[in-house]
Amino acid sequence: MQTIAPVELKALLADREQEVAFLDIREFGEYGMAHPFLSVNLPFSLLEARIHQLVPRTSTPVVLMDEHDEGRARRAQQRLGQLGYSRVRVLRDGISGWKAAGYGVFAGVNVVSKTFGELAHETFHTPSIPPETLAQWQREARKVHIVDGRPLNEYHKMNIPGASCCPNGELARRLPSLLAGDATSPVVVNCAGRTRSIIGAQTLVWLGIDNPVYALENGTQGWRLAGLALEHGSVADYPGKTARDSGLAQAARRIAVEHGVAEIDAATLADWYADPQRTTYLFDVRTEEEYRQATAPGACHAPGGQLIQATDHWVGVQRARVVLVDDDECRAPLVAVWLKLMGLEVAWLKGGNAEWSQLPSASSSTVLEHGLVPVTLDEAMADRYQRLDARPGMQYRAGHLPGAKWVNRSLLDHQLAGIDASCDIVLIGEAAQVACLAPDLEARGLPRPLWLEADESQWQAAGYPLESTPDEPDDARCIDYLFFVHDRHDGNLEASRRYLAWETGLLAQLDEQERRTFAI
Repeated sequence: MQTIAPVELKALLADREQEVAFLDIREFGEYGMAHPFLSVNLPFSLLEARIHQLVPRTSTPVVLMDEHDEGRARRAQQRLGQLGYSRVRVLRDGISGWKAAGYGVFAGVNVVSKTFGELAHETFHTPSIPPETLAQWQREARKVHIVDGRPLNEYHKMNIPGASCCPNGELARRLPSLLAGDATSPVVVNCAGRTRSIIGAQTLVWLGIDNPVYALENGTQGWRLAGLALEHGSVADYPGKTARDSGLAQAARRIAVEHGVAEIDAATLADWYADPQRTTYLFDVRTEEEYRQATAPGACHAPGGQLIQATDHWVGVQRARVVLVDDDECRAPLVAVWLKLMGLEVAWLKGGNAEWSQLPSASSSTVLEHGLVPVTLDEAMADRYQRLDARPGMQYRAGHLPGAKWVNRSLLDHQLAGIDASCDIVLIGEAAQVACLAPDLEARGLPRPLWLEADESQWQAAGYPLESTPDEPDDARCIDYLFFVHDRHDGNLEASRRYLAWETGLLAQLDEQERRTFAI
């Protein structure tokens, strides 16, 4: 087994000329409680399902980390070898060894992006207002445009009264429709906390709109902490079809030039793809609706605002190339500016969708097939089957089929102790979860399982009452759920205070090497 010492990994992460994928293969909840700054979470339970998206080139150096070299990283190393990854090492003694070497760890998720947001605020002095000021403006019936820079699903859960949803990556394209010719009233950008408020407001400052622009301090959480009420279930979405504003599009390209962001053509992208020593990601930063209608060959959908907010969800390789595409030369340049400031090597494809036809044919993406035989719900409920539920632990708590036992790939050694190896098994879960878990069951001598797709509404409609177990799995074993201030959006004001203190304290946690990650 090839391993790497923490001190060697720290040096590798500092090497600006060397690509590396540092993957924390613990489950999401474990990762969120403490992890190294530049580690990317790829849960062991989803390893094979997501590895090709995060690390598309199989010759990329990969380092895997578990808790204390308890075996998960070694099993993951073996599986990646079977998938063709040739340069995979395991971090000695896992995160325990990393901490013992004196290196820091961070709680929370999307830590690099969140830290960058605080650094951007400190660097650019983005204008902001407290929630009390915005509330006073509303009481005075002062006209103000409140723009929620989050995706629609987050906005739908809770929003500032009067806000309209326009994700940050869409501002240069959709804002004119929201303002409807009003060039004087203030524009206030908010999110749930701080990062997207800052990024959205600073984007509008750069674009040079005439309206006064502000970030709402601490977003919806700050609003609640000020004793103000939120709305829930709003559907004030951005306009679906809008004409491109040539002035804003030109400003977006100008900003990209000012920040030294490269624009490339299809021939250059083809050359990058052909480079066996480098990883190149291609992301379509437009809306999901636009992406589904048509996209560039080989492009993965990564909405621009979220790509800045949660870069590690899409980019698993440090020092890789990132290329952004849109259809209007308006959104990709702006998103590219932010990613460059985050320290990524990034370019945008000039020519908009007119250039798509010149792109090289993309290799077919690797889709993990589980090959399991599906069964109907009635079949799955037959007494002869053992039902293993591979859904997330909190979903299992909320409701599961009678007699189903919760399983997680990282906990199988303990969870399968009472399983009858002579009995047939029905595995319950989404395709990705099932595809990763089924081979491990067979490797332990269990029969090849059948598959029941997770569909709670169908189960209830068929008349099967779901069992609820609020304490099963217990918190200690519910390692795929992040308990860190998890209820900050559900009325727990103390959790909101702790979250905001965490967010504003991120910069102070950086060591000198981590601070050099960013290009500002």
